[in-house]
Amino acid sequence: MHVDAVSYPRPEGPNEDFELCDATAAVVLDGAGMAPGMKSGCQHGVAWYVEQLGTRLHEAARGDASLAACLATAIDATTDLHRDTCVVDGPLSPSATVSMARVRGDAFEWLVLGDCTALIESNGVVTAMTDDRLAQVAPHAREALARAVPESPERHRAHETLVQEERSQRNVRGGYWVAAADPTAASQALTGSERTSRVQGVALLTDGAGRLVTTFGSTDWPGYMTLLKHGGPEAVLRQVREAEASDPDLSRWPRSKQHDDATIAYVRP
Repeated sequence: MHVDAVSYPRPEGPNEDFELCDATAAVVLDGAGMAPGMKSGCQHGVAWYVEQLGTRLHEAARGDASLAACLATAIDATTDLHRDTCVVDGPLSPSATVSMARVRGDAFEWLVLGDCTALIESNGVVTAMTDDRLAQVAPHAREALARAVPESPERHRAHETLVQEERSQRNVRGGYWVAAADPTAASQALTGSERTSRVQGVALLTDGAGRLVTTFGSTDWPGYMTLLKHGGPEAVLRQVREAEASDPDLSRWPRSKQHDDATIAYVRP
């Protein structure tokens, strides 16, 4: 398969997204950030975590195990890397959402865990595969954050509250599921496959890259795929950044932060 991948870090911080792609498998991860000043209990940080997890996931995907089994293996191996030095299973410990795709024989396989998206064009029909369970938790805290004035002490407190409430429901029944310390979370991933001959393209997106649809409403998912086909990931991410820059006070499009890390891997069999 052919992959065109681009990752834009947010202007004010390190890139907590990660992508690793070759002719067999593509992996895109989005590390879960926190409000400034919050401590995770991990001395390495989110960027380190997604790089370690993503590298091991991509390696595991070269074998014959299912994608969910590959993810479980990668989670377990990454947890073992810092189990003796860090708090690996606390609610604020590093975690990531995941999307991946693989060609194996005549099958094109995909996986999504958390609020990444796999955008699949099969026989001319575009379908967005995404896990929206995170968006269903802590609704009142999310609304309070949207109402708070950007850069204000109230907004900082609201952001902390949202993170705390979200993390209390991470990887528990009735909450939402992401890659963290427990490999059993991989069993909660959304997975599927298509015959390779039916697939025109797949886009693996972090939620920051999906903002054109989910936050700004400037297109729909079929339109997003059309933008990718005509301009490629770089052009799409420039549109994301332009929309973010046009709303610096977060009033037109309420969101937790002005800019987000944004990553696209555009895959064609």
